[in-house]
Amino acid sequence: MSSSFEKYQKRRLISSYFSVVISISLVLFLLGLLGLLVLNTKKVADHFKEKIALTIYLKDTAKEIEVKQLEKTLALAEYTKSTQFISKDVAAEEHSKDIGENFMEFLGYNPLQNSIDVYLKADFVDPAKIEEISKSITKKNFVDEVIYDKPLISLLNDNIKRISFWVLLVSAIFTFIAVLLINSSIRLSVYSKRFIIKTMQMVGATKKFIRKPFVWKSVRLGMIGAIVALIGVGVVLYYLNKTFPELALLEDKILLVILFAGVFGIGVVITWISTFFATQRFLNLRTDELYY
Repeated sequence: MSSSFEKYQKRRLISSYFSVVISISLVLFLLGLLGLLVLNTKKVADHFKEKIALTIYLKDTAKEIEVKQLEKTLALAEYTKSTQFISKDVAAEEHSKDIGENFMEFLGYNPLQNSIDVYLKADFVDPAKIEEISKSITKKNFVDEVIYDKPLISLLNDNIKRISFWVLLVSAIFTFIAVLLINSSIRLSVYSKRFIIKTMQMVGATKKFIRKPFVWKSVRLGMIGAIVALIGVGVVLYYLNKTFPELALLEDKILLVILFAGVFGIGVVITWISTFFATQRFLNLRTDELYY
């Protein structure tokens, strides 16, 4: 009979620990994903910014050496991510494919111009900076005009600022919720042992002596939960990097180490603080108050 009761108690204890670990790991997993989003918000925004092209249309009278020199100057410019020269013949072929017919047969000539597409670095994708770059290029006498999508750039910058603000706000709120959830799980775990805590206190054990095993047990559970969560974050990160290799999510090793260390640290610190105050509360209660 006694053996069956002990086995039952052991199963309850293991079940309690398992529930705490699962709760901690799920919360930290979501927190880790949110941290991943926050750290890569700028990288994702930069990726979209650098897809916007500044198109330089060249006059038909432009000499080959002038065009080559312009390409070289643009390639070396601090604002340039990459450049691509598109001849009028290539442009005509692409335009014909788009409209589904050879427009040159109808017109009898190719009205398009040679052009250079300039993809800017993200920091320079700003209406004022692009306007300045455009004016400096237009000054060259063999350049006909410089075209870029002004409304798109303004809209993109405004949306990025708005999204960044909401991501940070949601992150702060979710971090607070994560702390509350982990704290609740730990408090419930300690609550189930409140009579053991009071019994130890009644036989003369000091508060520090009573707290120590509870705190270290919770910290170990927090570590296990954090490790499980980080494995989950690592798997998600691997598949995201495989799906979107252009974002280079695994490139910045230092940021990833900071993220993983931060999630692990949060798991340990929250469990330690929560257990400390939960045990302290029951230590300060009178015996008759344990039933409420």
